[in-house]
Amino acid sequence: MDDIHAPTVSSGPTSSGYSNGVSKDQLSLQELIAEKDRLEAELKALGQVLDSHGVHMNTTLTTFDGFPRSDIDVAQIRTTRARIIRLKNDYKGLMSRIEKGLHEHHARIQAQGLDATSSVSAATNSAHAPLEAPFAKVNSVVSGSPADSAGLKVGDNITKFGWVDWTNHDKLSRVAEAVSQNEGIPLTVKVLRPSASGGPSGSVQMQLTPRSNWGGRGLLGCHLLPI
Repeated sequence: MDDIHAPTVSSGPTSSGYSNGVSKDQLSLQELIAEKDRLEAELKALGQVLDSHGVHMNTTLTTFDGFPRSDIDVAQIRTTRARIIRLKNDYKGLMSRIEKGLHEHHARIQAQGLDATSSVSAATNSAHAPLEAPFAKVNSVVSGSPADSAGLKVGDNITKFGWVDWTNHDKLSRVAEAVSQNEGIPLTVKVLRPSASGGPSGSVQMQLTPRSNWGGRGLLGCHLLPI
């Protein structure tokens, strides 16, 4: 029978809309960045909890006849999964607020007739860089693979892979963690794609769902090289 405990969608409930008693809608850009770092750290820790049990988000928690498995702590795994789902929805909303804040900041700079490249504060530059800087290049993509279906192409420079960016990828080991922890669950991937005409690279966003039953090796069907 199907595992009723395994999440099947990446959307759902979120946690409280407050951080340290302050509405997240009222947080400054720097505070939003700090909250982003906190969420990433907690998601990493929760992923390690699942790893310690030898399970991921879609591992069945019941026996073939529908009873809870006795070889794992089902209650802890269910609680951990529920928290991960809530945090991922929090993270999605937080990233939208951060991107909106960055756009508003640069719009204010341009409205004042200032040079954005010289007037943006060091703090904002450091906040903006993790969202945009590429940390991996796509070296190969297998036809018919999850990566291919998502639209990933050879030569793409990855700036975001789920909760992983250039500040925390740890020689791409965190990408492997994100993939193993999210089998069957869509991950938001952002890339900079070189222009065919030789112009500046364009930003492309896609949803990539790691899965093992696509007919090839691995969960993605692509090879990444660190930049």
